[in-house]
Amino acid sequence: MSRTDRGSATAELAVALPAVVLLLVTGIGAVAAVTVKLGCVAAARDAALTAARGGGATGGANVDVSGDTVTATVRRSLRVTELTCTATAAREPGAP
Repeated sequence: MSRTDRGSATAELAVALPAVVLLLVTGIGAVAAVTVKLGCVAAARDAALTAARGGGATGGANVDVSGDTVTATVRRSLRVTELTCTATAAREPGAP
């Protein structure tokens, strides 16, 4: 290693480290958003199926009954945005 190369590894690390941290934080945020989205979809599905069988709305879902279909909408807010998930199910025969 020559004298002119001294400290170059430290300088390269100082430049690259913020980019690596930014990628890591972005990846963790994306995984968290997908997890919330999956929970939102599951809640909408469960609410639609429960309402299709004649039960009431569950999990803070808004349920709309229109003819032979039931549509459930669930909203979850994240720090940056709000997720809206919708699920539709056919009403069970004989359901009230």
